[in-house]
Amino acid sequence: MTPDEYCQQKAAGSGSSFYYSFLFLPPRQRQAITALYAFCREVDDVVDECQDPHIAATKLAWWRRELASVHGGPTAHPVTQALQTACAGFNLPEEQLQEIIDGMEMDLQQSRYLDFKALSLYCYRVASVVGLLAAEIFGYQDRKTQKYAHDLGIAFQLTNIIRDVGEDARRGRIYLPIDELQRFGVPAADILNARHGDNFQRLMEFQIERAESYYRQALDALPASDRKTQRPGLVMAAIYRTLLDEIKGDGCRVLNQRVSLTPLRKLWIAWRTWIRG
Repeated sequence: MTPDEYCQQKAAGSGSSFYYSFLFLPPRQRQAITALYAFCREVDDVVDECQDPHIAATKLAWWRRELASVHGGPTAHPVTQALQTACAGFNLPEEQLQEIIDGMEMDLQQSRYLDFKALSLYCYRVASVVGLLAAEIFGYQDRKTQKYAHDLGIAFQLTNIIRDVGEDARRGRIYLPIDELQRFGVPAADILNARHGDNFQRLMEFQIERAESYYRQALDALPASDRKTQRPGLVMAAIYRTLLDEIKGDGCRVLNQRVSLTPLRKLWIAWRTWIRG
């Protein structure tokens, strides 16, 4: 199996909405974004699958050393081998790739966030940085597109947090800011014990509206000159906004179930959004 085949398998096997957003790209860009996505999946899996935080930290340190070799040195992992091609072709800085690991390390260091400002740093590292790297791969002419990529990354991560509240709680994590739990009268114990109530629903509707505001902000910032090249992000935004609509329409019942769209529906949304440009 070649490094690119490994990355393709990693991306396709995840079932992520991200995968559908780059199906229609030219081969060179598809190779690069698939390698970037596979890297994100690898380091995210370290945090999610390692029960011992010390082992997880050791593995992330290994990935840091691998990234240090991406720009010219020998690499051991098929993902970093594929990333070498992507970094050379699209000038992806190692510093930003390392920032993604910074975000993953936050998951090893804390399981709560005091307020949205604290959560925003986490979202920036694990999602906005990915958006900025993706924007480089897709190409842009106007620097305002970086603002679009940043805000879209925040919107994506907020959507992930909303969708995964129950799943994260079963891992002992609550990403919803503590001050907002208090404002809406939702004890952390209710989330950890999957107790859905009216206060929790109002809290989640507030989270959805904030995510939507970031989508609107991002799309308003995207210059018309770069809309065509940035279509993969628009595809993913369309899929994720549909997911938010489904969650809200279902009464925000995310504590006991993980709301998702079928692969066929994702493909339909992706194709329709791509054609519209």
